[in-house]
Amino acid sequence: MNPLLISTGRSTTFPRLAACTLAATVLLSACGGGGGSPGATTGSSSSVGTTPTTPTTPGTRTPDAIPANFQTYANLCVKPRSGADPYTGVTYQDRQGTLLDELKFLRGWVDLSYLWYNEIPNNFYMADFSNTLDYFDKLKTPAVTASGKPKDQFHFTYTTAEWSALNTAGQEVGYGLTWSRDSTTAPRAWYASIVEPGSPAAIAGLKRGDRLLTIDGVDFVNTSSASGVDTINAGLFPERSGESHRLTVQRAGANIDVTLTASVVTSASVKNAKVIETASGRVGYLIFDDFNATAEKQLIDAFTMLKSQNVSDLVIDMRYNGGGLLDIAGELGYMIAGPTSKGKTFERLVYNGKTGPDQTIAFHDTAVGFNSPNPARQGQALPYLGLKRVTVLTTSGTCSASESVINGLRGIDVQVDIIGGGTCGKPFGFTPQDNCGTTYFAIQFQGVNAKNFGDYADGFAPTCNVRDDLSHALGDTAETMLAAALNYRNTNTCAPAATALTGVQVSEAQMKLVRPAAKEIAVLPRTR
Repeated sequence: MNPLLISTGRSTTFPRLAACTLAATVLLSACGGGGGSPGATTGSSSSVGTTPTTPTTPGTRTPDAIPANFQTYANLCVKPRSGADPYTGVTYQDRQGTLLDELKFLRGWVDLSYLWYNEIPNNFYMADFSNTLDYFDKLKTPAVTASGKPKDQFHFTYTTAEWSALNTAGQEVGYGLTWSRDSTTAPRAWYASIVEPGSPAAIAGLKRGDRLLTIDGVDFVNTSSASGVDTINAGLFPERSGESHRLTVQRAGANIDVTLTASVVTSASVKNAKVIETASGRVGYLIFDDFNATAEKQLIDAFTMLKSQNVSDLVIDMRYNGGGLLDIAGELGYMIAGPTSKGKTFERLVYNGKTGPDQTIAFHDTAVGFNSPNPARQGQALPYLGLKRVTVLTTSGTCSASESVINGLRGIDVQVDIIGGGTCGKPFGFTPQDNCGTTYFAIQFQGVNAKNFGDYADGFAPTCNVRDDLSHALGDTAETMLAAALNYRNTNTCAPAATALTGVQVSEAQMKLVRPAAKEIAVLPRTR
């Protein structure tokens, strides 16, 4: 999967690159320009090809009619699939159709469900497009915010196969390595943020805080040539299991060469659940990285253990959690707050007025039972801690469903202390739509809590502003954020910057996670 591609900067616009198999690419410039954040662009995978098209100048042409009966075009595909989804077991309903059938389905579906459907321009035409992705990219509001950013930064696609693997099983082809980056231009500074246990990166000996220097002999920090950029792209984002590349990283002033061989990596959503003994009681701690289907059982196991250990407080490390399934967020909220939250609104989903009444996500006291390789039992009672206060570790990579947990708990008067950086600001969500092998994500709702608050498009500000500390392992009590959280729990004061900021640190104003758009979303499944 290729969540980010480096461009040589030879044009002012960035075409999709044929090598990119992941929808929603972020383009980084080697010679200036570019940039952006995951989810800002439509992806490059399509059932009908990926060559960008330039629509004809509108002139006096009559706008396309919006199909009122768009469902009749569903599953009419240029290239029908056969068989069933290997992760969900659902049989594909594809039939032979045309590109126009696929475009009509998209136009009707977006008009019905898109939150800002009435802001979509009508000056482009189906007849001018040769693929679905370029057309879908036009089906969004062109409006900008007061700061000049696009109002809709989260319009993207995946191949359905990739989305199913990532969301259902937590699987993707790669090294099990997530980077944090600074500038979009050379010289670049990229550091390893997450090294998935048991992954090719972990087996090769890479560690959190390693700085990337070269890929297959090419200077990663300074290169700007087209050939060098191609080499870097190939090494950063391998497309096939078994593909090998050589990286040089710097650690404690020494250069280390490693060979990484890509494989299908299954990421654990919950890591390092443990109890921290403090002078004022037992504090539970866990790293929570993804609200996917596999997270449900892992959260239940973690909270069962923490409850058995009689913890009186909790630190949830969601500094890299971009979101996912809202029902799991509702379950997590209940496991924190306990029975006092039962029957209360975790999040109300506000739609566009055309798709029926708003929906409510509850603080679930029983498991939904999502399909995954290790599922939770549907309807089983969830463990809970019954806390009135919780600490969340955050960065700008804390997004969507993670922010819903903060907002939902505050909506029922649970004190949520935020230690780290400001969150990314995504109070919007999707119900993904699969058609003909592509899964489409168009914003369909805004989430508000039990107090009707959901205005955090600029993110939640931290209680204590603390930089990410890459010189310590996550969960180490000497790690800056966790140390600051434990200090704030005891003193209700933020640690002085001089003592809180040690080791290898990255500036929240500059560093961004390198990850695919589908890891920065709030998702409501089609069936619940």
